[in-house]
Amino acid sequence: MTEQTPKRKPRIALMGEFSAGKSTLSNLLMGARPLPEKVTATRLSPVWMTYGDGAPYRVDVNGSTEPVSLDHLEGIPVEETMCIRLELECDILDACDLIDFPGISDPNMSSDVWERMLPEVDAVIWLTHATQAWRQSEASVWDTMPEAVRKNSILLITRFDKLTTEKDRLRVFKRVRRETAGQFAATFPISLLQALEAGEDFDLWDASGAGPFVEHLIQSIDTLSKLAARSEQPLYNIPDGTAVPELKVAAVIPRRVDRPLNKDAPKRERPKAAPAGAPPAVPGAATS
Repeated sequence: MTEQTPKRKPRIALMGEFSAGKSTLSNLLMGARPLPEKVTATRLSPVWMTYGDGAPYRVDVNGSTEPVSLDHLEGIPVEETMCIRLELECDILDACDLIDFPGISDPNMSSDVWERMLPEVDAVIWLTHATQAWRQSEASVWDTMPEAVRKNSILLITRFDKLTTEKDRLRVFKRVRRETAGQFAATFPISLLQALEAGEDFDLWDASGAGPFVEHLIQSIDTLSKLAARSEQPLYNIPDGTAVPELKVAAVIPRRVDRPLNKDAPKRERPKAAPAGAPPAVPGAATS
């Protein structure tokens, strides 16, 4: 009997400009820092994280591989490297692969470093800093994304707690929603640091904006898993105008992705999504 080739998992890219919070988001989703404290992911080639316990290695632009040390990642030549592969045993990576891209606006790094990884992508979590949200440089890159990727992607307005007044939060949220209308599956204001600090504090977790985002992400992963099971080709490779089947979502929750559960606490409903065009007083969510 021939051994069946396992179906590929969906691949979700973490993208945005420098200091938008991609490393913090990786920490939140995986429950631990994927890279050593001293390593700055923005100075690396794309980091492809998958489930496992194997040793890290780099893939060069010709497809050759060689082992690397986590303590010396920043010495890897980015112009000659396709990606760095890390295997980690955490729940979300059992459901999908995450590819942490370097900042798209780094003047010291050619855009080729991250553009050549785009054909591996099914969907994107795009992070934009609330105090300078959705700059023209971000919009220009996003304009190049195929429709199949856009319709399964999420926009996070990070560091939303830096906007200290309700008027500022409403203004930024409405502007970003207006300028990105129809370009993302959902938009979520969020404070990633508050979410990391929440622990078992449900109120702080909800106030950070993480609750609605994580719930939507779990549903998206399930949908993408069904699509990935049908094709070895990531969605980035599907030409615009090609029909992508709509699939009914049934959430399967990786334990460390959902907020901590206190079995003794009474069940509470999750906050509902914000009406289109208006965020809640604290970070919430809106679907496109």
